[in-house]
Amino acid sequence: MDPIHPDRTIMPYDVVIVGAGPAGLSCAIRLKQLQPSLSICVLEKGAEVGAHLMSGAVLEPRALAELLPNWKELGAPLKTPVTEDRFCFLTKTKSWRLPTPKQMHNKGNYIISLGEFGKFLAGQAETLGVEIFAGFPAGEILYDAQNNVIGVATNDMGLNKDGTPGDQFMPGVEIHARQVILAEGCRGSLTKTLQEKFDLRKDCDPQTYGLGVKEIWEIPAGQHKKGLAVHTIGWPMNHQTYGGSWLYHYGENLVSLGYVVGLDYENPSLSPFQEMQRWKTHPEIAKHLANGKRISYGARTIVEGGFQSIPKLVVNGAMIIGDSGGFLNVPKIKGNHLAMKSGMVAAEALVEHLQDNRTGACDAYPEKLRASWLWEELKTVRNIRPGFHHGLFLGLINAALETYIFRGKAPWTLKNHADHSATKPKAQSTPIQYPKPDGVLSFDRLSSVYLSNTNHAEHQPGHLKLHDPAKAIEINYKVYGSPEQFYCPAGVYEIVHDAPDGGPRLQINAQNCVHCKACDIKDPTQNIDWTTPEGGGGPRYMGM
Repeated sequence: MDPIHPDRTIMPYDVVIVGAGPAGLSCAIRLKQLQPSLSICVLEKGAEVGAHLMSGAVLEPRALAELLPNWKELGAPLKTPVTEDRFCFLTKTKSWRLPTPKQMHNKGNYIISLGEFGKFLAGQAETLGVEIFAGFPAGEILYDAQNNVIGVATNDMGLNKDGTPGDQFMPGVEIHARQVILAEGCRGSLTKTLQEKFDLRKDCDPQTYGLGVKEIWEIPAGQHKKGLAVHTIGWPMNHQTYGGSWLYHYGENLVSLGYVVGLDYENPSLSPFQEMQRWKTHPEIAKHLANGKRISYGARTIVEGGFQSIPKLVVNGAMIIGDSGGFLNVPKIKGNHLAMKSGMVAAEALVEHLQDNRTGACDAYPEKLRASWLWEELKTVRNIRPGFHHGLFLGLINAALETYIFRGKAPWTLKNHADHSATKPKAQSTPIQYPKPDGVLSFDRLSSVYLSNTNHAEHQPGHLKLHDPAKAIEINYKVYGSPEQFYCPAGVYEIVHDAPDGGPRLQINAQNCVHCKACDIKDPTQNIDWTTPEGGGGPRYMGM
């Protein structure tokens, strides 16, 4: 087959997987386990496997045990079993211990670094013969004349700021495959274009999201309680905004902590980053960090829509797995085991599809998903997250009823709404005044981004694009007060007053971007389009 673009080289494979996270790597491993002769490549936009992986993360090892029953002998980096769960409600100065909800019990689970776990899975995949190309983001889906997906193309390299070829220009490579599997994680850029092209979301609710801001601290050995898992609700969130925290003691004197804010909040001046910094100053949290040192920082969005927001997952030549498909159990605060299971189920369906030389979509994949424990797990908790649309206390009451009375079998399914539609104009909101960082417990965004090891090639075209640049001022600034300057956890969006007419303009500091994709989700007019930057750009998380 000829390349779609004449200047590109073709690399043929049986299967190409976009994204080297738990879903994509589990899919690759299962494919090779079932049919070793398949040629498989995995494209990863990060500079190395794990560079862009971030999670809390407590791993439920159910899917791992199915994929690699001898994972302990193989040296999987699951070294800190959870030994104690705590669930607390915070007021501004007090903490109240509550019974840990059934869904949040962590007996048998492990506190891990998702980046290290990703590297472990990559090693297992490569041992089986999977080819992994890190630093090569897929920037385009390839179609034939009948609109069947036939592969993907990596980004061109060495472009100038204006998009013209520079001195070091290298055209992208076309990866042609019998099947493309999209495992890009939350709000995948190719997944978004595929969904739009084939209207894959027409029969489901809008996807909803949360933004998680995370730090890793090293604390004195005497105050480290290895295996302790703490979750909080309440302050600093108001009772109408969905949010909560985690704090995990793991490894050698390390603490993973973070705050998640549902992106369906109303006030355009709310800053999830600032809320996380405030939360750390609470006496119940600060005591864990006393005399400690912050050593890492990151942020990413997570899917929260659950069962009713799962789109159609297959088209001719392509499949969607993992967070790209919306597989995360919000009340359990876990998605990695579901991402892995979706990848494994996709592999099992695809092997049958390829062995029989079937054409068209691999319809056995969604059928097998519906028969799996993944489907039942998400269906059982489908009403818990949308129950918080009317506030914290009604949400908690609904969660208790769903868990202990209806047991996930309520004869109704609550609806989700698009996050960007919840944002109110600034005239209907009270601006939030955040305290200045103290440099001990709380910090500013730029010093935080420094700890994420974020870097982008200086002269490449911007990967954050505005569909209509005029909306940035005429609507976002004048109506909403430019919420992008508040929700971005990396200081990418900045209003400066140096326009030719003396007025404001939006400055995009794309080099700061940690690839959380909140802008693509929360922008009130959906005017911001997040696309993959040049290969290897973005954060280089260490141990996240």
